[in-house]
Amino acid sequence: MSVPLSVPASAPGIAMHAARQAAGEPGGERANGPATAAADTRPLVLHVIHHLVMGGLENGLVNLINTMPAERYRHAILCVENYNDFRLRIQRQDVEVYALHRSRVGIWRMRLEMLRLFRRLKPAIVHSRNMSGLDALLPARLAGVRACVHGEHGWDVGDLDGSQWKPALLRRLHAPLIDRYITVSQDLARYLARRVGVAQPRIRQVYNGVDTTRFVPRAADAPRPALPDGFAGPQHILIGTVGRLQPVKDQATLLRAFARLRDTQPGLWPRLRLAVVGGGPLEQALHDLVAELGLQQQVWLSGARDDVPAILASFDVFVLPSLSEGISNTILEAMACGLPVLATGVGGNLELVRDGVCGRYFKPGDVDGLAALLAAYGGDADLRGAHGAASRKIAMEEFSMAAMVNNYMAVYDSTARHA
Repeated sequence: MSVPLSVPASAPGIAMHAARQAAGEPGGERANGPATAAADTRPLVLHVIHHLVMGGLENGLVNLINTMPAERYRHAILCVENYNDFRLRIQRQDVEVYALHRSRVGIWRMRLEMLRLFRRLKPAIVHSRNMSGLDALLPARLAGVRACVHGEHGWDVGDLDGSQWKPALLRRLHAPLIDRYITVSQDLARYLARRVGVAQPRIRQVYNGVDTTRFVPRAADAPRPALPDGFAGPQHILIGTVGRLQPVKDQATLLRAFARLRDTQPGLWPRLRLAVVGGGPLEQALHDLVAELGLQQQVWLSGARDDVPAILASFDVFVLPSLSEGISNTILEAMACGLPVLATGVGGNLELVRDGVCGRYFKPGDVDGLAALLAAYGGDADLRGAHGAASRKIAMEEFSMAAMVNNYMAVYDSTARHA
């Protein structure tokens, strides 16, 4: 397997670890902090995810690790595929990140590498997430891991409502290997109970938390320094979305609804701007759609960014046009920034946005419905202000980071204690 991407020169033990990997010993590609000290008695939680790149699940995991008291648990992250510089958002220096590159090495080689890694690291808890994470459960048990927690964070684009039989069957087959489940929404908890057959006492629903000190409202008439020069001034109304550019996020519907306002709101149109923030496989297709719709002067496709709090605070209205969602971190972040939220009425969105209080819902793919909502909010500053203030209040009172961390630690403590 590959040599680690980063090896701090000040830690001599790591060079030996890197040499073992280069010689073909288990562990995959590794990055981040120093090799775990043998004398460290804190229990290790090994998180298994598909990849560590910008995304809601990944952001939630990084927030959890950064916020959980360091004296309680050690953490490591095992990526079924890979990671990128998003891993640098992990603030703790003792967190190792591994990549097994399943699509390159094949599923059986990956499972063997997992088995070897579990035996070497000896985690107290393996916390897998979503469908990719299921592959870690049997290797974990064979390696002697005594406690396994599995998290469900959202739907796949091929199974937007959980009705497909194959994903449900795979989850049912893996259920005997799992001690406790964590879901980020009530919707996903109901799915596990009704469709997969998981007993309710084994399921704990934990909402994602949002950092309300990092995501804060912009002062009235304050400049928007995170935007391109001249794109949106004080006279403009900036509509925005943040998310990975992939089919399930359906940013194309937002672009088409925005273009519709050119015809339906000619008086308002010159003041409107739209920002689509994020990178992903559909980036070129969305650039092409912007050109096709003739929106180049009023739409900014930013690509991947690492200054999302400043960008979100520059918006006047936030839109999430997803076809499906678990619990959207970006909705929570937008609410913390004091923005009214327009979102599709799917999945966990229904548990976050109070319809008519801090935003409104629309149907997935409904260009006309979304255009009407954009017109209503774009043309009414009082409505934007009232719903934005309600968003901030709900985020602070109901979706704190501290509540999320305490709930996760309670599951870890209970699971480890009864393993």
